[in-house]
Amino acid sequence: MKRLIAALVLLPAPLAAQDLVFDIAPVTACLAAGGGEECAGGAAELCIEATPGGYTTVGMGACADRERQWWDARLNVVYKDLRTRLRAQDAEAESYASHAPKQAEALLAMQRAWIGFRDAKCDFERSQWGGGTGGGPAAVSCHLHETARQTLYLTDGVLGE
Repeated sequence: MKRLIAALVLLPAPLAAQDLVFDIAPVTACLAAGGGEECAGGAAELCIEATPGGYTTVGMGACADRERQWWDARLNVVYKDLRTRLRAQDAEAESYASHAPKQAEALLAMQRAWIGFRDAKCDFERSQWGGGTGGGPAAVSCHLHETARQTLYLTDGVLGE
């Protein structure tokens, strides 16, 4: 038992969230400069490089998840704003064209389907690692990039194009 405890003490400490060296500035600067999907992952990559233990699967997953959380929060704001705007347009259109499709309802259906697609796609990404430890960071990175892509889609007004 003493050997087991000694072995556990000698193992490197797990990477804690507060140990991450994370800054979203590279992503926001890229977006401000007119960048798009290529901006996604920039903060996670720098976090991996700057964080001690960042190149471990735990480090890579934690850095990618921190950026994913930022994109997810942004997506939620963009989605809510767009849905509010579309509800108002739907109400206005109903006053003169009752047969017009409801855009807010279509947006909700699309977003729900997108969530299922994103999750299935990222589960597939994880499966490519055959149960290995790289599957976790691969799935988180997939979620990051898919969430960024959806955020930009809803933000950039490509709807209807």
